[in-house]
Amino acid sequence: MNIQQLYEFCLSKKGVTEHFPFDEDTLVFKVGGKMFALTSLKKFETGQPSLNLKCNPEKALELRANYQGIEPGYHMSKVHWNTVHINQDVSTKLLCELITHSYDLVFKSLTKKIQDEINKLEK
Repeated sequence: MNIQQLYEFCLSKKGVTEHFPFDEDTLVFKVGGKMFALTSLKKFETGQPSLNLKCNPEKALELRANYQGIEPGYHMSKVHWNTVHINQDVSTKLLCELITHSYDLVFKSLTKKIQDEINKLEK
């Protein structure tokens, strides 16, 4: 998956916005004002792309045990976030599933009011 594919996949989800809250390198995708994915643009340029994704704690441990390309979230809560190294042993299909899982976890944590507002948006 390249940066354009990642960008388009993340923005295809309802209510997703893109931000650079930390610096000009770290692209953050949010739903309802909360982060669900972040990546370094420079790492894509240098051929070492990775993506930080929120994850259910039990599933996070299972994924880390089964994939070399998945490790505890870099600069994030190690319990709730994974860093997924793209183009290693994580397929594009699994990567898309993990992005969706992260999005769903964050979406479900939003207030009912915000969820309803997002659900009214057209995609």
